[in-house]
Amino acid sequence: MYQVIEKDWKLFRKLLPGWQEAYMERLAKEYMELLSSDRQASDKFWALDKRIKQDKRRTGVLVSGASRSNMFQLIINLINEEAISEDDLKEFSEDLRDTVKTRLEIDRRYFM
Repeated sequence: MYQVIEKDWKLFRKLLPGWQEAYMERLAKEYMELLSSDRQASDKFWALDKRIKQDKRRTGVLVSGASRSNMFQLIINLINEEAISEDDLKEFSEDLRDTVKTRLEIDRRYFM
């Protein structure tokens, strides 16, 4: 089991706001595409409302209570939400990267 090291924790806290900002920028573009579609105004409105309600609960938008003890799970959530990729972890320790890779492989095997 992975034990959070200080270097990884500091790097996570440093990178998280940028990851979230990039993710929300991507969401905003998706919302603009939805609003620019040829659908009826009411359909666009309700589709956007539903989408925002779903998205605002995602880790890529809102992280509440980030701590060392939940850092690993937050990273897994961010990858699963496609807010980040495994490539975004290149500066982290090899132990963290390997543990994330293993966990994702297990999740994909059992939940896909």
